[in-house]
Amino acid sequence: MIEQRKLGKEGLAVSALGLGCMGMSTAYGSADETESIATIHRAIELGVTMFDTAEQYGPFTNESLLGKALQGRRDQVVIATKFGFRIENGATTGVTSDPAHIRVAVEGSLRRLGTDYIDLLYQHRIDPLVPVEDVVGAMAELVREGKVRYLGLSEAGVANIRRAHAVHPISALQSEYSLWERNLEADVLPVLRELGIGLVAFSPLGRGFLAGTAQRAEDYPSSDFRHLDPRMQGNNFDLNMQAAAIVGEMARIRNVAPGQIALAWALHKGDDIVPIPGTKRRAYLEQNVASAAISLDAAEMEQLDHALATVAGPRYSKERMAMVDR
Repeated sequence: MIEQRKLGKEGLAVSALGLGCMGMSTAYGSADETESIATIHRAIELGVTMFDTAEQYGPFTNESLLGKALQGRRDQVVIATKFGFRIENGATTGVTSDPAHIRVAVEGSLRRLGTDYIDLLYQHRIDPLVPVEDVVGAMAELVREGKVRYLGLSEAGVANIRRAHAVHPISALQSEYSLWERNLEADVLPVLRELGIGLVAFSPLGRGFLAGTAQRAEDYPSSDFRHLDPRMQGNNFDLNMQAAAIVGEMARIRNVAPGQIALAWALHKGDDIVPIPGTKRRAYLEQNVASAAISLDAAEMEQLDHALATVAGPRYSKERMAMVDR
């Protein structure tokens, strides 16, 4: 079974690897509900307890899918979901964390998930028009009412993390972190450790680069998130493939998959880090879970650290980066 890790100081315990569910409904190709539900069930069998979703994924359909899959299994899992986007006519039109909206959003999430409480509730993106103190104050009311158990932030910067934590304990920050995305290491990770906040790392496989499955941006359909990924475009793709080749070589020597090396690296970066690789297929899930048993020594960790210390291209387009609190 997968080891348990603690996020924050309030008692939230989850499996060392979680399951990111977004790609089951949006952003990464066509959906397959039957296989997605089978993947969720298999994850529970393998000891995965943390399942990550959001109202924005779909929108709304991913929470409904997860709720359907977890019928009769609610007491075995930790559900994490997020609010914070304005969704109109099925499209995301901006961010909003107005306190009145938060309550409406959470009620919708509870209904779609088929549960009467959310284990971990994140603000999906910082709203520059609403002080984070007001946001966390509204979230804390939901904790007191028993509708939410623990609080988190997603893609928040140092100042807002400190301000939020001063209002109510924050158990986790969710942000992109992997061998090829290390922006947290200079300032965010030290603050998380100072305050006792865990890190939930999304895209720990670099959207396929670290798993050896990435294609050029233009080879993905326009409906796929990676079609507009700057790191998969032009010369950036070639340079990044060269860097990722070192991961592939270590995997070949170990007789494991490249993605397993990347996940093992993330797990070795601290027991306060929980990667949530996303997949909608049982075969990839089983491969990811097996990475928890891989041990890397100090020399291997150092080799990997240096291999992808520099990555070509920004992590998002300018429009998407504008919503990241960095």
